[in-house]
Amino acid sequence: MFSRTSATGRDLHSALERAGFYPRLVADVVEDALDGMEPLAHLVQLETHIEHTEVHRHVTVLVLTAEVMVIVHVDDQQMDEAGDQVMAQVSTETVPIGRISSVVLSFVYHQPQDYRPSDKSRELTLAISWSGGQRVDLAPAGCADPQCDADHGYTGTLQKEDVVMRVSAEADGLQAVDDARAFARALRKATTSTAIDPKPTAAPDPRAPRSGGRFVRGHHQG
Repeated sequence: MFSRTSATGRDLHSALERAGFYPRLVADVVEDALDGMEPLAHLVQLETHIEHTEVHRHVTVLVLTAEVMVIVHVDDQQMDEAGDQVMAQVSTETVPIGRISSVVLSFVYHQPQDYRPSDKSRELTLAISWSGGQRVDLAPAGCADPQCDADHGYTGTLQKEDVVMRVSAEADGLQAVDDARAFARALRKATTSTAIDPKPTAAPDPRAPRSGGRFVRGHHQG
């Protein structure tokens, strides 16, 4: 399990509590997805949208470890008009750091003509790209007849696994924008460090004695 006694573990747990979206359920899902790996950085985003008379919420959690990025997505679905029956849909994905091909940050600054170095961006969009699976978002299907109460099953959309998260100061607060930027920096650092070999192999010394075809670079003894 991720350590909730470490600074990062406490911060992650607190972020899930602040989001207030089934925090115990989401924390257990994140813990299971981490599978014992210690979080190094995280980003939690709660979104709410209204569809006709229904209110839908969903939370996306990104957690960075030394080896992988974990993506957890949880949304709820009202199953009856009274809202007494609710279903939570959960999806998780684990992406090795080496598979992440792109980390894109887009910023919005208000009144750029008055910009000062201390000014913070009011909006940030983080896009993370890799290749692989797709995510299915399901919702109850309906028909054109407003009086119909038959069960039409479910309908869904396939979405590519790439993550795009938009955070704005107006909707989420300035701290949320800062948190997203800090996560993006940590992820960018992790992806660029894996792309560079930290210990390049030195060229062999031409004066060193050779041992024929069995010579292995980096393992000979002087």
